[in-house]
Amino acid sequence: MASKKELQVSAIENGTVIDHIPADKLFDVINVLCIDKIQNNAMTFGTNLKSNQQGKKAIVKIWDKFLEDGEVNKLALVAPEAKINIIKDYEVVEKKLVQVPDNVDGIVKCMNPKCVTNYEYVPTKFTVVNKSPIVLRCRYCEKMTDQQNFVII
Repeated sequence: MASKKELQVSAIENGTVIDHIPADKLFDVINVLCIDKIQNNAMTFGTNLKSNQQGKKAIVKIWDKFLEDGEVNKLALVAPEAKINIIKDYEVVEKKLVQVPDNVDGIVKCMNPKCVTNYEYVPTKFTVVNKSPIVLRCRYCEKMTDQQNFVII
């Protein structure tokens, strides 16, 4: 008896597939990438899909959209284990591992209410102190922020 294979989510012609998102991080990914604001691109979201590596995972497919570097950096902060596949003519032409950058600028709010970034028009700047779990240090006030307490701006 032959084993039956099936696609859990349909293929796309051109665009980006964000795979291996932890199932509980799907809506964080949607929010941080502002996917809910995209008007003209077809999208597929799936969560609690079977994964040999993670048990359960989420996936996002966006037709005719390719992520910019800043978007990949945002993705790395909420789902550092995600993988990005670039699709052209139904084929994967490039695979990218999401990597936490060494510096995070203008993406995360500083947790220190007295930090200059919270009352002046100064973009936030953080140095990544630890990549797993992610810990950031503000370059202005030195306040540490961990992955559990990020506020994406």
